Amino acid sequence: MPAGLQMNEMDSSSRSPVVDRPERGGNIGLLILLAVGIVSAAAAFAMMTRDQAEPYVLALLGVLAVIGVFSLFASAIGLLRFSMRAPVSPVPTAFLDTFDEGVVVTEKDGRIIYANAAYSALVRAEADTEVRSVERVFSADPNATDAIFHLARAAETQRTGEEEIRLSHPLGQNDGDPCWYRVRVRPLSLPTSDGRGAARDCIIWQVADISGERTEQETSFQELQRVINFLDHAPAGFFSCDGAGRLVYLNATLADWLGYDLVRFKAGSVALSDFIRGDGAELLRSLQGRAGEVKSETFDLDLVARNGRSIPVRILHRVPFGGDGEAGESRTIVLNRSRGEDASEALRSSEVRFARFFNNTPIAIASIDRDGGISKTNAPFLRLFGAGDGSGATPKLIDFVVEGSRPALTEALASAADGQSEIPPVDVRLDDREEGRSATVYVSAVRDGEDDGDAAIVYVLETTAQRVLEAQFAQGQKMQAIGQLAGGVAHDFNNVLTAIIGFSDLLLASHRPSDPSFQDIMNIKQNANRAAGLVRQLLAFSRRQTLRPKELALNDVLADLSILLDRLLGEKVELSVVHGRDLWPVMADLNQLEQVIVNLAVNARDAMPEGGRLTIRTTNVSEENSRGYDNARGMPAGEYVLVEVVDTGHGMAPEVMEKIFEPFFSTKEVGKGTGLGLSTVYGIVKQTGGFIFCTSEPEVGTTFRIFLPRHVREENEQVEAKPAEQQQLADLTGSATILLVEDEEAVRAFAARALSSRGYTVHEAASGAEALEVMEETGGQIDLVVSDVVMPEMDGPSLLRELRKTQPELKIIFVSGYAEDAFEKNLPENEKFSFLPKPFTLKQLATVVKDVLAS
Repeated sequence: MPAGLQMNEMDSSSRSPVVDRPERGGNIGLLILLAVGIVSAAAAFAMMTRDQAEPYVLALLGVLAVIGVFSLFASAIGLLRFSMRAPVSPVPTAFLDTFDEGVVVTEKDGRIIYANAAYSALVRAEADTEVRSVERVFSADPNATDAIFHLARAAETQRTGEEEIRLSHPLGQNDGDPCWYRVRVRPLSLPTSDGRGAARDCIIWQVADISGERTEQETSFQELQRVINFLDHAPAGFFSCDGAGRLVYLNATLADWLGYDLVRFKAGSVALSDFIRGDGAELLRSLQGRAGEVKSETFDLDLVARNGRSIPVRILHRVPFGGDGEAGESRTIVLNRSRGEDASEALRSSEVRFARFFNNTPIAIASIDRDGGISKTNAPFLRLFGAGDGSGATPKLIDFVVEGSRPALTEALASAADGQSEIPPVDVRLDDREEGRSATVYVSAVRDGEDDGDAAIVYVLETTAQRVLEAQFAQGQKMQAIGQLAGGVAHDFNNVLTAIIGFSDLLLASHRPSDPSFQDIMNIKQNANRAAGLVRQLLAFSRRQTLRPKELALNDVLADLSILLDRLLGEKVELSVVHGRDLWPVMADLNQLEQVIVNLAVNARDAMPEGGRLTIRTTNVSEENSRGYDNARGMPAGEYVLVEVVDTGHGMAPEVMEKIFEPFFSTKEVGKGTGLGLSTVYGIVKQTGGFIFCTSEPEVGTTFRIFLPRHVREENEQVEAKPAEQQQLADLTGSATILLVEDEEAVRAFAARALSSRGYTVHEAASGAEALEVMEETGGQIDLVVSDVVMPEMDGPSLLRELRKTQPELKIIFVSGYAEDAFEKNLPENEKFSFLPKPFTLKQLATVVKDVLAS
C-alpha cells in the first residue's frame, strides 16, 4: 500500500503523495526508430556481396563519424548538454500533503500528475492505480454531472470555479448517508524541470467534505425556527419599534389581540399611535438616554384593537441608544390585564347553588376551613375520598392527593382564603399509578363576613375516564385538522406539479439526449417526481388518496415481502416472521399495505443501530379478545386480523409517543428523514378502516399493532384474479374531438398541447359554465370530456350531471389532485367515468384518453 494511504498512522509532515508522476521525458519512439534503422541497414549489408556492401558500409561509417565529431564539438562549446533531470524541491509536495482537502493535479487530457493522501482517503483508493480523476469519481451520480461539467469548462478556459455538490452517499461507497462536497478548480501552468521548453497547462482540483458544515447550518436554522416559534406563541405580547415609532416586528400573540394579520404585516407599515390609545405612543417615543445606554420603563396603557375594543395592558419597554444618542429598535413586552372581573354576583349565585344542591348533587362537595381542613362534605365526596384515617383529627384535603398535586391545590386554597374570586380549577392525581384516578378541583371562596370559619367551598369531579377520552379526542381532532391541511396543500401542489411535469415532457419531446439542455430538463422532471412522492405521502396521511382494495391473505403478502425486508434491514438486524394459522382475509390495497410494513420495518431498523431483532407476527383476533387490549382504546369490538411489528430498539419516551403520527415530526437527525413515514402509515391504516396503536418502553423496544377488519366474502363476490401484464399502446395518436375543462391555466395549456400534438381536436374551457357554452357552440360534437373536479362556479360532478341531460352516453375523464372516492359520492349511482390522478405525465394522459376512446 502506498505511504500516502497511511495518513491516519503517521505525522502529517511524513505523509507522501499517493501519485507524483514527473514530467514526460524524451521521445522513446525516435530512439526505437533509430535502432530499427541501424539493424535494418546491417541486415541489408549482410545479404550483399563484399564488393557490393563496401561502398555503403563506408558511407554509413562516415555519416556516423561526422555525427560523432559534431557532437563532441557541440558538447565542448555548450551547444549540446548531456545531464540528468534537475532535482525537484520536496517542499511543494510536502506542503500539499498537509492539506485536509483532497488535491489532485491533472493534465488537460485527464492524466493525473499528482494526488495527495487526503484525496485518496476521500475516494477510498487503496493503491495509486485506483486513484481516479475528479470527473470520473463524480460521474456515477447524475446530480453531480452538471456541476463537474461547468467546472471542467471553466478550467479549460483558464478560469477558476467552485461548486457545492450533494451526493446520495459518500464517495467510493454504494450506500450511506447523503454527503455534501465542495469542489474547486483552477488552471496551473507547470514549467519543465530544466526551465526550458514550453510550460504544461494543467488543472488543480480541490475536493473537501463539508457535510459537517451543512449539518451545523441546518441545525442552527432549526434552532432559530424554534426560538421564533416560542416567541411568536408566548403568553405575552411582544413588539419592536424603531426610533420613529414604527413597528418592525410583532409576535403572533399581540397580533391576535390587536386583530392584525401577520401574513400581511410589513415592517414600518404600522405606527405606535395606530394601536395605543391617547398619548401613550408619545410616552414610549419620548424615552431618552445617553450614548450607549439601555433604558427600561414600565407603562400602564390601553391598546386599541382594529375592531375598536380596548385592551388594558402593562408595557415593559426597553430601548438601546447608539453612539450618537439616537434610539435604536426597542424590545417591548405587553402583558394583558383585562382578565380580572368583579365576581360578587358569581359568588352569591355559587352560595345559592351550594345551599340548594349540596346534599343531592352527584358532584363531590366540601367546605374547607382556613387551615385546609374538611369541615362539611356530601355523600359523593365520601365515596370519592373516604371518611379519613379514623384518628378523629380533622382531615385535610391535600392529604387525599399525591405529593406532586399538593402545591397547586394549596395555592388555590390560599387564594380562596384571601378572598380571591377567579381561581382556576386544579387538576390533581389521587394516586401515583400512571393510569390511576384523577380529578378536577374547583375552588370557590366563601363571602367575607361569614362567621362559621369556612374559607372555601370545593367542587370535585372525577376525571379518570374523561381524561383518557379527552386525550383521544384531542389527538383525533389534531390529526383530522392536520390531515385537512395536508390534503389541501397536496391538492394545490398536485396542480403545480402537473404543469411542471407536463411541460418537462413537452420539452423532452423536442430535445434529443445529446442536447445540452436535455439533462437539465430531466433534472427538473426528476425533482418534480420526487415532490410528487412527498405529496402522495401527504395524501396518504390525510386519507385522500385513491385506494384499490382487494381481498388479501396477509401471510402471502408478508412472505413475498420478506426478501425485500431482509435487504432493507441489513446484516445486523434479524428478521423473524411468525405466520398465524388459518388467517382471515382482509380488504386492503396491496401496494399501500406493503408501504405500511416497509415503513415500520425501516423505523425499527433505525432504532437498532447496533443490531437487534425485528418480529412481524400475524394472528386472528375474535370479538371477545378485541376488548382485552389495554392500549386499543376507541376501537370498537369486532373481528380483526392483527399485524404486530415488534423491535428490540431503544424505544420512545411518552412525550415522543404523543407525536409520532404527526407529519414532519421526526427524532432522526436533520437530513435523515422527512417525518412522513409514520403519518403515512397512520393515514393508510385509517383509510383502510383499521386501527393502529403503539406501545414503547425506553431501552426495551417498541411494538406497533395494526388491526385490520376481517373480510367476509359475500355469496356473489368473486375473488379478483391477478391481471396479466397489459401491453402498452404503441400508437397514442387519435383524431377525436376532446373538450378540456380545467381552471388552472398552466395545467390546461399543457394538456391541450399534449393532446393536440397527438392529433386530437381540443376545445378548452376554464370552468363548468364555459364548458357548457362550448358544447352548445359545437353542437354537441364532442367525443370525450376531460374535466377537473374542483373548479369555481361549477365543479366536475355538477358539469357531468348537466352533460348527461343531453348526451347520456358521453365519455368523461376526471382529473384531480384528490382521491377518486373524495368526489365519487357526489355523482349519481352507477355513473361511469374514468379517473386520472394528478400529477400526470404526457404519456399517462395520452394513454388514458386512448383507452377511454377505444372502450
